[in-house]
Amino acid sequence: MSLNVQDPEIKPIDRTERNEISAQIGKVVSSVRDVYQSGRTTPMEWRLEQLDGLVRMLNDNTAQFEQALADDLGKPGIEGFAADIRSTSNEISYLRKHAAKWAKPRKVKLPMTAKPGSGRIVPEPLGVALVIAPWNYPIQLLLLPVAAAIAAGNSVIAKPSEVSPATSNALAELIPRYIDSEAVAVCEGGIDVATALLEQRFDHIFYTGSTGVGRIVYEAAAKHLTPVVLELGGKSPVVVHNSAKIDVAARRVAWGKWLNAGQTCVAPDYVLITKDVRERFVDALQQAFTEFADERGTKTNPDYSSIVSERHAERLRGLLADHGGAVAVGGDVDTASCYVEPTVVVDPNVDSDLMNEEIFGPVLPIVTVESTTAAIEFINGREMPLALYVFAEDEDVSEQILDSTSSGGACVNHVVLHLTPPELPFGGVGQSGTGRYHGKSGFDTFSNLKSVLNKPTSPDPKFLYPPYTKVKERIIRKLL
Repeated sequence: MSLNVQDPEIKPIDRTERNEISAQIGKVVSSVRDVYQSGRTTPMEWRLEQLDGLVRMLNDNTAQFEQALADDLGKPGIEGFAADIRSTSNEISYLRKHAAKWAKPRKVKLPMTAKPGSGRIVPEPLGVALVIAPWNYPIQLLLLPVAAAIAAGNSVIAKPSEVSPATSNALAELIPRYIDSEAVAVCEGGIDVATALLEQRFDHIFYTGSTGVGRIVYEAAAKHLTPVVLELGGKSPVVVHNSAKIDVAARRVAWGKWLNAGQTCVAPDYVLITKDVRERFVDALQQAFTEFADERGTKTNPDYSSIVSERHAERLRGLLADHGGAVAVGGDVDTASCYVEPTVVVDPNVDSDLMNEEIFGPVLPIVTVESTTAAIEFINGREMPLALYVFAEDEDVSEQILDSTSSGGACVNHVVLHLTPPELPFGGVGQSGTGRYHGKSGFDTFSNLKSVLNKPTSPDPKFLYPPYTKVKERIIRKLL
């Protein structure tokens, strides 16, 4: 089952059309809920068949998905394959391998006061889940939460991003061919489709995207007391300590900005560094970008992604227009071709938009600080980030920074890679998001972990019941 509605940003939708969309959405959600209530999605056999189907879909149609990612984002084939297609199929395979074990009741130890008896945690499906995906990794960030919801036994409404239309169309076309299309429905469209979906009651909503839209999703969910996971973003800092291997640190930070042209929620957003190693680091960044581009440069380089749209390229041009710092590397922007050169800005005004908005592009501010303590204070003076990166060979320094700050996740001596192991839960904190997924944490997110206590009917000591005499009180107080 799928629904395809014209993008309202391209064609304005009047009230009549909006009502029609709402009615269509209501029918789709009702139909998917009927499937869930029939019990079809609960058996483990069904869950594993759907996960197998998703893996087959990605493997059978790799070339089509790579082309769609290139059409939408100008992604190099190998980058689309590695970061969006194969990483997704690998994690779905991991879910498929472990789902049956995770779904079994989990025994727990009971205190003396609860004995005799037994306790267990029973994972059960929540019901109908809504997954709203962004455009920057449009396959991974739709299918991983969808797969986690399926593994937990839910039915799903999946909303791909209209900003990556080729990938959205490919997913809407292929998903029903490989999995149960009555239990997992794809709803394509723009703002009006998303709005109509959020008017419905779901048992869980999973949203990945901007903080601003996250607030709208949270508010809509609150009307139905629907639990949510919000995978948002923010400004993920990098601390480069004097003990760091500067060339390696610069190369890895540059890669984090080169990847998808910086359009990654956990991309390094800005660097905090002391003056004595700053120039070496900036020079090493320039060298890294030059090596990545080789003699081809970046503007027409097939290994370098485009900015997703002219509007987003213009936003980045605006951030570079008034920052008060010095452009040390790059700076070229061509909005017509959705191109932004990898750019390094040294010591921008910390009150500028560049230092207060999530950049979400290949622009890297470098902020000079006096010490590690000053870097920690700078980070703690702002919203808690989705990711924190530390480059230091001195382990005491890296532990000091990690212990003194809070972030959704962290990585020492690299960037971005902490979100790849399925054993590590991924998510934000504060304004950068709420909730976790990947691996078992994703299964648990889409499950009701029901607590069950079994008590035998014998013994049934009378001293536990009223009336509470002094003797009974003494016994109860001693036991507790």
